[in-house]
Parts: sequence; C-alpha cells; structure tokens
Amino acid sequence: MSKGIDCATPLTPKTAAAVAAAGYQWAARYLVPAGYSKRLARAEAVAITAAGMQIVSVYETTANRPQGGALNGKKDGAAAYLEARAIEQPIGSAIYFAVDYDAQPKDYDLIEDYLREAASEIPGYQVGVYGSYAVIEEMAKRGAAKHFWQTYAWSRGKRSAHANLYQYKNDTRLAGIGVDLNKSYGSEGWWNTKPIAAPQPAAPEIVPKVVRLVGNEVITTGEIVDGRLVAPIADVLKAAGVPFTYDNDTKKLYLL
Repeated sequence: MSKGIDCATPLTPKTAAAVAAAGYQWAARYLVPAGYSKRLARAEAVAITAAGMQIVSVYETTANRPQGGALNGKKDGAAAYLEARAIEQPIGSAIYFAVDYDAQPKDYDLIEDYLREAASEIPGYQVGVYGSYAVIEEMAKRGAAKHFWQTYAWSRGKRSAHANLYQYKNDTRLAGIGVDLNKSYGSEGWWNTKPIAAPQPAAPEIVPKVVRLVGNEVITTGEIVDGRLVAPIADVLKAAGVPFTYDNDTKKLYLL
C-alpha cells in the first residue's frame, strides 16, 4: 500500500518536494485540454518525478460527462490521448475517466458506453474509471475498464475489492494547497518521466567445445546466433569428411 494525493492545483518543484517529504508516493493530476487551470503540463510531470513520486492521469472536465454516453466518451478519449502524447506519458500506463457524481443504475449503460468509446480513442493506454463503490463494482463486472479508483463519496461506507486506488478524504491542506488523500493497492497504472531503458541484447549462447557433426566430433568454440551454429568452416568440413585445401597466399579455402 502507498499514499497519494490528487489535486486541481498544479504542483511546482517546491510543492512536489513538500508533498513527497510528507510521505506521499504519487500524485493524481488532470489530463485535460488547454484552457483548464488544473491541466497537467510536461514541466509539472518532470517536477513530480524529480520529487520521487509517480503520476496518475485522470480526465475530467465536468462531473457528469459520462451521462453523455458514447458521444462524450469519444470526444473525451480523443482529447485525453492528445494530452497524454503531448506530455509524453508512456504507452501502457493508465488514463482514468471520472464519474464524479452519485451515479444511479439508470446511468450504468451510458457510463459503460462512455468508457468503451474513450478506451477506443486512447490506443496503447489502459482505461481506468474513477467513481463510487457502485460505479466501480458495476464497471468491473461489465469489464468496461482495466483500472479502478474508488472515492469514499457516495459509497455509503463500502469498499470495493476491485479498487486499485482509494480516495478516503477530500478537501484537506498539504504544502499550502488543497488536496484529497488516497491510498493505492497495486496495478495503479501510474507513470513517471524517467527514460525507459532500452532492452539489452541477450548474450550469445556459447555452445560446448565438443560439437557433433555428421556423426563425428569437431573441436570448436562456436556460438548460437539467431538459432544457427556459427563455427569455423574448416572444422565443419573436417567433421563432414569433405576434402579441402587452404591457400595461404590468397587466404581462401578450396574444396578438392
């Protein structure tokens, strides 16, 4: 379990460092278009990472956008994708879409349509949902999201076992700004701005010095490259019983 915050106020290097010093390991910030003061920018993401914290991306412009169903999901997903690419959010991480109201059963089909359409607009990213206990439970049952962030609001004291993140307190002060407090339980889908190390090529497989060819033995220090044995040709020809001669002047091998 780790502690985190979410806030509508952009973090500066100073406030990010203060939040981290207070024992918080991640910060959830808004992946929304230009014009919104709560928008997460690349420079802020760098500052959060430099403070030693992870980042959780959440998309929310207005609280009841999911009531607009697939149409709003398509628009919001496309907008979230543009922002994620602009701030260089790594592919494979999550974008949460907020259901920030007391959703009722009559809303569930619309919320599912919203999330599925949003997911289709964020290729390479995982779709997450923020909402009440009922929303988390229902969207998990329907398979409409991969990551789940539950708020205690409207949850009536219930906690979902599906929750990767859990928001347990709103409207508190930390580092001079208003924040909400959270806990996380794994598979958060968070990210940071550290470069992803390129995979190192595997070392060549060294084969034993004794290699059997055509029923005979040949001494070689060959290696396996792309599934093939690379070995001295002279040793291979000897093992196969093929006569040959070597011209020291031309440095070439000739079959007899």
